[in-house]
Amino acid sequence: MAKKKSKSPKKTKPAAKAKAKVVVKGKTKTASKSAPKAAPPARKTSGSANLAFNHAMVYARDVEKSLPFYRDILGMKVLDEFRYEGKCVYARMLAPGGQGTIALHQAGPGASVVADGVRLYFEIEDLDNFCQQVKRKGVYFSQLPQMMPWGWRHAYLNDYDGHEISLYWAGPNRMKKTVMSVGNKAKRNA
Repeated sequence: MAKKKSKSPKKTKPAAKAKAKVVVKGKTKTASKSAPKAAPPARKTSGSANLAFNHAMVYARDVEKSLPFYRDILGMKVLDEFRYEGKCVYARMLAPGGQGTIALHQAGPGASVVADGVRLYFEIEDLDNFCQQVKRKGVYFSQLPQMMPWGWRHAYLNDYDGHEISLYWAGPNRMKKTVMSVGNKAKRNA
């Protein structure tokens, strides 16, 4: 009986460099970067059972001026930053108390950064103390923490570009129906 020769694994070449075009302030630049690795195979599921929220993109007039609000005042950790001609034009950040991320992205010249109807929500249990710390750093609140009719305590403020932000604590009312009776009961117990 003849022995079969086992095939040795094929040697792979290092990932090729890919050329990416980046457009900032109307100028196009070609940047070299490693080709992305293949994504893991998708898990077969029924419906949207594995749908996960990844991050929110927030457009800024000047990322370098917006970044300190999120990093230094709210305490977010910068995960990734992209610089173009020495200037930060993109930064992705992780909330210190969870897995939620947001990304600041440089808006194009003359583009509006107004986000009517969109508000970013950050939850923190020690809401009142945190808001006082933020206020001491010179941030103006349009509403200091107070119990809302739906049973969550909210404070409202804006970032450097005017994006609305809510700092809040839902507590035990998180998964209850959002009805005024829940809020009224929570207000009586506060």
